[in-house]
Amino acid sequence: MFTNFNKNILIIIPARYESSRLPGKPLMKIKGVEMLKRVAGIAQYICQTNENCGYCVATDDDRIMQFCGANGINAAMTSKNCRNGTERCCDLISGLPVSPKLVINLQGDNPLCPPWIIQEIIDEWRKTVADVYTPVIALNWDEYDRLSADKQETPFSGTTVIADKNGFALAFSKNIIPAVRKPAKARKTMMLSPIMRHIGLYAYTVQTLDQYSSLAESPYENDCIEGLEQMRFLYNGLKIKLVTTNYRGRETCSGVDSVQDIERVEKIIDKFGEFDIIE
Repeated sequence: MFTNFNKNILIIIPARYESSRLPGKPLMKIKGVEMLKRVAGIAQYICQTNENCGYCVATDDDRIMQFCGANGINAAMTSKNCRNGTERCCDLISGLPVSPKLVINLQGDNPLCPPWIIQEIIDEWRKTVADVYTPVIALNWDEYDRLSADKQETPFSGTTVIADKNGFALAFSKNIIPAVRKPAKARKTMMLSPIMRHIGLYAYTVQTLDQYSSLAESPYENDCIEGLEQMRFLYNGLKIKLVTTNYRGRETCSGVDSVQDIERVEKIIDKFGEFDIIE
C-alpha cells in the first residue's frame, strides 16, 4: 500500500491497536468518524498544500492495515518491537528505496492536531538548519496560572522547555522551567510569562532518524526521572529547533487515552466545529 515513495517530506502516523490504556483506539469513532481517519485527513490536507509531501500510517496490526486499505489510506507494516513513535518512524523509512528529507511524526491518537502547526514546522525546516523541530506555546500569565494549578493535581502532566537565544532547546522538564522566583515583579515587567509549554509533535531530518538507534540513551528518558524521550537528542548534542505557535483560540486535547478523552474531544468539536479539512 505504500510503494514507490519519492517525496521530500513524509508525515508518518504511528498507530498501535494494542494500546494498554485503550485497546483499539485508532479505530474508535469520534462523532462517527474513526480517529485514525481523522488524523490521516489532517496529513492528507498538508500533503495537498505542499509539494513533494506524502503521508503513511505505520502500524504493526493487520486490523489497522485492513481499515486503511478499505478507506484509501496509505499504510505500511512495521515491527512489533518498536517501543515508541520515533522507533516506528525509523523502522518505516529503513524500508524505503529513497529516503525523504524531513519526517514528521504525527501520532495516530491526536485527532485535534491543528494543521497549521504542522505547516509551521515545515516552514521552519525550510529556513532553519536543525536536527529536530518541535512546536511550543509561549504562555501568558493566565495560562501559566492554569498550568501551575494543574501541576498541583497531576504533577507530571504537561512538559515545559527553555531555549537559547536562537530558539533552540536547552532542556525539557515535567517541572515548570524556568522557575519564577519573583512572580509579582515578573508580572509587572513581562507581558508574557517566561514559560513555554511543549507540544509533543516532532519532525526529524532523515539523518537524525538514521542515527537514532545508535544514540546513547539519556538518563532523562528513564520513567523514574523525567521520562522524556526527546532528551536523548539533547544528551547527544543534537539541535532541536523550537517553533512557537498557538491554537488560534481553539481548545485542544493532546492525545486520546481513554473513553473520557473521546468524550472530551467530541465536546471540543461541538464547541469549535470541525477543521475545514474534515469531510
